[in-house]
Amino acid sequence: MSQPERILVIGHRNPDTDSVCSAIAYAELCRLQGRDNVFPGRTGHLNRQTEFVLDTLGQKPPALLTDVYPRLRDTVDDHPAVIDCDAPLMQALELMRQRDIRMLPVIDADRKPLGALVLKRLTEHVFLPREGRPIRQVLSSPSSIQSCLQARAVNLVDETLTEELDLFVGAMSVESFRKHLSGTNPRRIVVFTGDRRDIQQSAIELGVRLLVVTGGLTLEDDLVALASEQEVTILCTPFDTATSALLARMSTPVRYLADADIPRAYLDDRLDEIRKVLMRSTAPGVMVIDDEGRVCGVATKSNLLRPSSLKLILVDHNELSQAVPGADQVDILEVIDHHRLGNFHTDAPIRFINQPLGSTCSVVATLYRQAGIEPEFLVASLLLAGLLSDTVLLKSPTTTEVDRELVGWLEKCSGLEPFVFGRQMFEAGSALAAYPDIEALLTADFKEYEVEARRFGVGQVEVITFQEFDERREEILLGLEGLVRKRNLGLAGLLVTDIVQQNSQFVVRGDKDLIAAIGYPQLESGCFELKGVLSRKKQLMPHLLRAFKGN
Repeated sequence: MSQPERILVIGHRNPDTDSVCSAIAYAELCRLQGRDNVFPGRTGHLNRQTEFVLDTLGQKPPALLTDVYPRLRDTVDDHPAVIDCDAPLMQALELMRQRDIRMLPVIDADRKPLGALVLKRLTEHVFLPREGRPIRQVLSSPSSIQSCLQARAVNLVDETLTEELDLFVGAMSVESFRKHLSGTNPRRIVVFTGDRRDIQQSAIELGVRLLVVTGGLTLEDDLVALASEQEVTILCTPFDTATSALLARMSTPVRYLADADIPRAYLDDRLDEIRKVLMRSTAPGVMVIDDEGRVCGVATKSNLLRPSSLKLILVDHNELSQAVPGADQVDILEVIDHHRLGNFHTDAPIRFINQPLGSTCSVVATLYRQAGIEPEFLVASLLLAGLLSDTVLLKSPTTTEVDRELVGWLEKCSGLEPFVFGRQMFEAGSALAAYPDIEALLTADFKEYEVEARRFGVGQVEVITFQEFDERREEILLGLEGLVRKRNLGLAGLLVTDIVQQNSQFVVRGDKDLIAAIGYPQLESGCFELKGVLSRKKQLMPHLLRAFKGN
């Protein structure tokens, strides 16, 4: 059976405190409501503020996922059907019938693949004559034939030797039988007959490779002794002659029938890549191999149509451009957000909660209250941290009366003094010196947008004083130029917010027309003064989206 469903609660690509804390808190709410397959995740490295919050509260960071592209491990069976390379074809066909499969990997003693059996090709092998090889011919051994015929061995000679054998039915007069076999190599002959002593004796005297006595009948003692002298293998089977001859044709050990050209893939291979492989192949599927080279599954074309066992709940965003890579290829079950609506479409109805509050943690906190669940210390503290972070200690214009009221409720649940805790958070995350790598600084909270086919990106960082920003201004401008080139953007900017003075500066690099359209007072080239602006979402972005139209 395929992998069990696993639901991941995950924020946007550049996780901030609100997205990480809301993911953890909402996953816990799901657990409390009986959904044990829901887990928090994140799509990138934590910023310093978020690290401080999690470290202070003793909360492990959510699992890091760089993408959620459906992979083979999400669709292949846990216990695939395989067959040992020395098993007869009949056993393989029975297994394929029982499991209703068209492809069966053939493995050696170490479970490593020698190839695979493909049902269509096997039926052609059994029932259709091939050029240069009569339909009566079979590659087999006495022991393999004995297994298929459920036979009792009377005399065995080189029973495990696999060779080309010709099947003959002794259903004629002894004269016709001898004439029929004249000119053949008796050491390649397998004869099927009932209790016809003359045929039995004649076959043994000729020195055939194998004599099969059918119908549950036996061989007289003198003929058994003669067979031993002539080194003729004797088997007695309960099946009738016609059935025995047919079953013997399916006694070839599967190692000789395995198709070595069947494509191979690994558990972490992406489904979209494997689909391309199968489009170029006549094989019905691929063998899935683990890191040690052993068969661990089979993926057929029908497997690749199954939905991924991984599902998503998006928090703090509702645009695929901000979502974890691969989100468009898995089912999105819910969205919990407080941003503007983006270009988001689903094939089926989903739960979509989008409230005009100051943070996604505020939205999640309201869901706890609606469910009648009072969060314990850890969850209440995480919700408080995300709320205070996104509302800049309730100073952002995005702050609502609901946010302020929720702070009081979360203060009671957590026992934390909100503004002492909040000030500690911002102090921990405000030091630009904590980001020795300039690209890490610029992209720690960087979001990309599109207006009239023009893409641009804006990051944000909070500081206690602009002085630390002034010391790295030139380095930041060079870093923005690099982002424009690397991500092919029309413009890249960083909103630097002084949470004490409640003002911001906006530094940008990129297309001159876009820079000219920004419209705020310029302190110097590419650096704008934004008095009273604290919120990228509610204050800066609506202005830029309007200003960039037509440019």
